Amino acid sequence: MRSLTVLGSCGAWPEAGRACAGFLVEYDGFRVVLDLGYAALPRLLAHCPKGDVDAVVVTHQHPDHCVDVSGLARVRYYEAPDAPPVALHCAPGVLDVLRALEPHPDPAEVFDVHDLASTTRIGPFEVLTVELPHYKTNLGVRLRAPGVSIAYTGDSGPSPELARLAEGTDLFISDATYQGSSHDSYLMTAAEAARGARGAKRLLLTHFWPGSDRTVSVAEARREFAGEVVAADEGLRLAL
Repeated sequence: MRSLTVLGSCGAWPEAGRACAGFLVEYDGFRVVLDLGYAALPRLLAHCPKGDVDAVVVTHQHPDHCVDVSGLARVRYYEAPDAPPVALHCAPGVLDVLRALEPHPDPAEVFDVHDLASTTRIGPFEVLTVELPHYKTNLGVRLRAPGVSIAYTGDSGPSPELARLAEGTDLFISDATYQGSSHDSYLMTAAEAARGARGAKRLLLTHFWPGSDRTVSVAEARREFAGEVVAADEGLRLAL
């Protein structure tokens, strides 16, 4: 199976019935999670009982992207104490947040921690990371394996680096926090996300501000992007 499942799609905090950032990528039996924010863990456990994943990638330290990694650490510590540590590839500051949430056990005991900026391979995937503009250090990531290429911005403002991240990808997962116009240099509108994604085949909009009408975001993105545009929705599974 080669697929991407949306675990969470909200920015800032989760709307009722939804979750914040989280994606499960499955590639021929290898499972990697991209971010795990508020309320994303229960949705992950529905697919991976006992948190049985091979790797976790965290783009930056904001809690709507990483707080449920602390919950995953508890699951692994108590439910799979004899299993090898799960690889955790994270941006600067993430480990500090996890330790502040739960210092015992130390997250570095439960996870095999790696600097995401230095990561070049995760399982079957070649990895490219690109620093993108945000309030905290945020690393966009591209995963490429035979037949599959996915990129994910985490949170980002408009940047020329988005084109580098998106180029040649099958699926580009992009921050699309706002609609209409914005003067925020550290988060994007749907139209800005679409312009940054033009080198990709498909665009998956995510990180919607709670309460947003997502059909408006899709319509705005479609005016700027020639390929397929999809709004992330909890439980949505896309074939890769």
